[in-house]
Amino acid sequence: MVDVTDATFERDVLQRSAQVPVVVDLWASWCGPCVTLGPILEKVVAETGGAVELVKVDVDANPNVSAQFRVQSIPAVFAVKDGQVVDQFIGAVPEAQVRQFVDGLLPAKRDVDLLVDKGDEESLRAALAMEADHPAALLALAEMLAARGDTDEALALLARVPETAEVRRVAALARVGADAPADPAGELDGLLDRVKDDDDARRRFLDLLEVLGPDDPRTAQYRKALTARLF
Repeated sequence: MVDVTDATFERDVLQRSAQVPVVVDLWASWCGPCVTLGPILEKVVAETGGAVELVKVDVDANPNVSAQFRVQSIPAVFAVKDGQVVDQFIGAVPEAQVRQFVDGLLPAKRDVDLLVDKGDEESLRAALAMEADHPAALLALAEMLAARGDTDEALALLARVPETAEVRRVAALARVGADAPADPAGELDGLLDRVKDDDDARRRFLDLLEVLGPDDPRTAQYRKALTARLF
């Protein structure tokens, strides 16, 4: 998400829209509906993985942009492709409507993407036969293999994907294997005394934290405990 000004509008919206559809959110800090709509737009556009980009324009600070769009009320949202407005809506609409708006800007799915969407192993392998480095197919198949204990193949697939938090999680799941506890807290407590001098224990500890996930409040607590033991 980029904050666009009168000075950067030409570059960040009109020129950029020749490469990717740009959603322009015209808003103001005093506008309650704008504050409601903003996070929804950010979430839905982020889910496109870069296929659509979002920019925000503070109408009070950037009157020229507002004038170009002939804005009379906010929030006002415009979709721009190849320098032209192709869709728009006014007001804090529900998430389902925002999603429909953004989906309308996406290119038609390719055959390989349709196979990935099916999500079964046969379809995922067929997708990789068509496009060997398809990130979503590699990640989905690796997670499927990790869940059933095919560790080596899962890790080999993940080695072909750029590292992300999700890739690290699936790799940890593959290494932990079928013996991963439903609640790893007990094992984590037991491993803490060994992490400083035992590489395997430290690797297991870190993998269990990845499986536990960043949203679990215990993850941060155990990371602090690990740091205290190591340093």
